[in-house]
Amino acid sequence: MLLYTEMIHAAAILRGDRSRLLAFDPEEHPLALQLGGSEPRELAAAARVGEEAGYDEINLNCGCPSERVASGAFGACLMHEPARVADCVAAMRATVSVPVTVKMRIGVLTASAREAPGAVARFDDEDFDALCGFVGRVSDAGCAAAIVHARKAVLGGLSPKDNREVPPLRYEVVRKLKRVFPALPMVVNGGLRTPSTVLEALAWCDGVMLGREAYHRPFVLAELQQALYPAAGQPTREAMLERMRAYAVRELAAGGRLAPIVRHMLGLYAGEPGAREYRRTLSEGARAPGAGPDLLRRAIPAKLPLMA
Repeated sequence: MLLYTEMIHAAAILRGDRSRLLAFDPEEHPLALQLGGSEPRELAAAARVGEEAGYDEINLNCGCPSERVASGAFGACLMHEPARVADCVAAMRATVSVPVTVKMRIGVLTASAREAPGAVARFDDEDFDALCGFVGRVSDAGCAAAIVHARKAVLGGLSPKDNREVPPLRYEVVRKLKRVFPALPMVVNGGLRTPSTVLEALAWCDGVMLGREAYHRPFVLAELQQALYPAAGQPTREAMLERMRAYAVRELAAGGRLAPIVRHMLGLYAGEPGAREYRRTLSEGARAPGAGPDLLRRAIPAKLPLMA
């Protein structure tokens, strides 16, 4: 399992508080640093800083469709500039020894909110040729893997949330792309929420990326572990909370706060009895004066046995 950071702009790393931006816990390895940017030198310098900080992979985001990102000439709009992206990949490859990968959409277009639904409904040979042209350029530049969100991105006409829901998922496009580039490791992303759908995808691609599903329902990762490695067994939610409690002990001792830690655990009991009370206990308790790591134990739904 490989964990990706949120996208961090290369300029923020070079001119901001890099120790804060790049901090991570050793247990998070293997860990990929996801960069935003479009200037080869700047990205290469940020990639070098990331490698020196201990990251195991550098990923260039060419899939984020937010208006703020597009206005800064990075994210999904870069799919219109395969030569520039290839230069960025080559510059990073020449600077670091860890793999450099690219995250992308199957296509990108500019449309108004009215035009967007009709525009994303189409995916023709011209669209696929453009996608192959982009992947071919970045592959030749040294891209170690393509992480492909199986939707088009719409710039201007859809919000980031709508961009995750309105454009139809086209796994068949990623599957066809894999056939065109059999030697390039390919990871499919978008709309995969259950172990069964993940296993189906792994029958034809090299990996699967989970985004918001893993955030909103983190126990899906335990379900996937059980599906992929049955002999290893499935960790319990309570065991996960105990690991997070140990993590919280370390973070609070270093001056951190409990609230930013527990908010990532709010979905752990999603769909289970006691989930609402669990969320309330965590969210309200973390804001209380003197809140400590034991809150993670106290939040376990009462009907379940507490850990010793």
